[in-house]
Amino acid sequence: MTGVPLEERPLNIKGLLGIGLDGERDEHRVTRGDSFLLYGGSRRTHERMVETALKFNEKVDGLGKKLADVNTRELREIARQVREECS
Repeated sequence: MTGVPLEERPLNIKGLLGIGLDGERDEHRVTRGDSFLLYGGSRRTHERMVETALKFNEKVDGLGKKLADVNTRELREIARQVREECS
């Protein structure tokens, strides 16, 4: 990929990992998707992680790409959009 600016090179991200730390000891929430794994958190936190991961994947799909093919510029833009939508 010589000549391609670093910011435009695919990041080769394998998946997103979400870890919620506010759950009770006896609560074990795990949600897996095609490109994410979410673990822990209170019910509310876990639901927000699921919503965020799904929206993130929708944005990646909207680009017509797989997560591994997203570049730095696209990742920043997707994160910004999802943050605004999930706030």
